[in-house]
Amino acid sequence: MTTPVIVIHGGAGALSRNSMSSQKEQTYRQSLAQIVAAGQAILAAGCSALDAVTEAVRLLEEDPLFNAGYGSVFTHQQTHELDACVMDGRNLQAGAVCGVARIRHPILAARAVMEHSPHLLLSAQGAEDFAAAQGLAMVDENFFSTDERLQQLIRVQASDTYQIALDHDGQRLSESTIRGLDDHDEPLDPDKKYGTVGAVAIDAKGNLAAATSTGGMTNKMLGRIGDSPIVGAGCYANNQTVAVSSTGTGEAFMRAVAAYDVSALMEYADLSLAEATQRVVMDKLLKLDGSGGMIAVDAAGNIALPFNSEGMYRGYGYVGGLPKVGIYGDPES
Repeated sequence: MTTPVIVIHGGAGALSRNSMSSQKEQTYRQSLAQIVAAGQAILAAGCSALDAVTEAVRLLEEDPLFNAGYGSVFTHQQTHELDACVMDGRNLQAGAVCGVARIRHPILAARAVMEHSPHLLLSAQGAEDFAAAQGLAMVDENFFSTDERLQQLIRVQASDTYQIALDHDGQRLSESTIRGLDDHDEPLDPDKKYGTVGAVAIDAKGNLAAATSTGGMTNKMLGRIGDSPIVGAGCYANNQTVAVSSTGTGEAFMRAVAAYDVSALMEYADLSLAEATQRVVMDKLLKLDGSGGMIAVDAAGNIALPFNSEGMYRGYGYVGGLPKVGIYGDPES
């Protein structure tokens, strides 16, 4: 019997440890721990990995600390376009939505697409009409807006440095940028953070599942779709190998087919979970200027949480154990 485990992430980005308060850091850690605990409880009750990852991502979508659902980032035109994907490792079934603006929980819409439609990916108005027909909660487009995210957009648009392609290497931040972090009081610089959220899990029956949701990139062009709703790029699950959820520069993750590549390396090259995720995140993605990370769990219940950025919001919990959370890359993260 495999010990069930859930792993979550809340985005990756630049390190600003010296500029945040201990209270703010604790807020992030508490939120991550609570969501891990919720996933653990679902698995402990004998529910499926699919149920656990769906609920974990739904909770992340509800938390404005993260860039998915409520509190999602703005496009260049000050609108919201959200994406999500879920995949069931038992049968390789998947569902996804992209470019939606009125579905309160895109991850629930993605699961509905998987379970109640003949398709895998629905977009924009079509996805919203389908979600409404399924009885999912619909909201006004302004529901996702927060003043913090609007100010973030204004800062990015006023900068000659960031624009859309944001530099996540905290080692190269300018002194003026570092001083500016004091205004944010967050562990990861919010103007330079990949805010995708995700979860992977294995249940007591050995079934794997993955879920990913995002508001995208601050100041992105209308219609831009990243890796999050793309099976094999930002989300993948296969009972024979691994479940993966990605966060980072979406274009690089798509070009690398990053999530599926982990599975392929395990299946065809007989690499371990640790070896496969390290090769993808620390080698292949870096060669494509891809920054970020991923969370993964294999068919034996082993987990991996590698990232090549300065930090990644993350947490995991085996059933019967305490939630473990982290933000930074050092041993005391």
